[in-house]
Amino acid sequence: MDGSGELYHQALIDLLEDIWGEGFMSPGEAEEVARILEGFDIRGRSVLDIGCGAGGIDLALVRNHAAAYVTGVDVEDTVLARARALVARSDLGDRIDLAKVAPGPLPFPPGSFDVVFSKDSIVHIPDKHALMAGVARVLKPGGWFFASDWLIGHDGPPSPEMRAYMESKALDFGMASPARHLEACTAAGFAEVEIRDPSGIGRSRGPSSPA
Repeated sequence: MDGSGELYHQALIDLLEDIWGEGFMSPGEAEEVARILEGFDIRGRSVLDIGCGAGGIDLALVRNHAAAYVTGVDVEDTVLARARALVARSDLGDRIDLAKVAPGPLPFPPGSFDVVFSKDSIVHIPDKHALMAGVARVLKPGGWFFASDWLIGHDGPPSPEMRAYMESKALDFGMASPARHLEACTAAGFAEVEIRDPSGIGRSRGPSSPA
């Protein structure tokens, strides 16, 4: 973390983009966005992207998946500045809005979006029940929630090795098990919930998911 208190300072953003591609700060790039949305058509829908980072996700949602409008939110100024610069260089600026939000409840009225999307960001939010309740609140009836992120196989402290890694990188991960994510989604009122492990090791299914 740099002197500004931001986790993602400019040098780190530059490094991550060198590794993962322009506008992306974690693995997978646009292909991972497509994998998360596989089997669903968001064409013409309004999308909230939680943790938009450097902007590549929002461009992919509009350019590759024909979202009508994407509102990308993040909590740090530096990543948002990078995202705004990237969007400004594209021809999609009239379909993407980027905004800084404070950690906590999503600052949107109930039923604001057709889709809520998040890639590799909600791991920074420890309270999964509050998160899922907030997502459900801002979704329109019948809306979809898609997310991909780091999970942990148990609900307890991370291993000593993982804790040492997180401390060495100043990571504020709030990882939770698939079961806790499933419980949080169900408690928030999602009618269908499915949690998939892309490694193929396991899958958890609720009573009936938007993904």
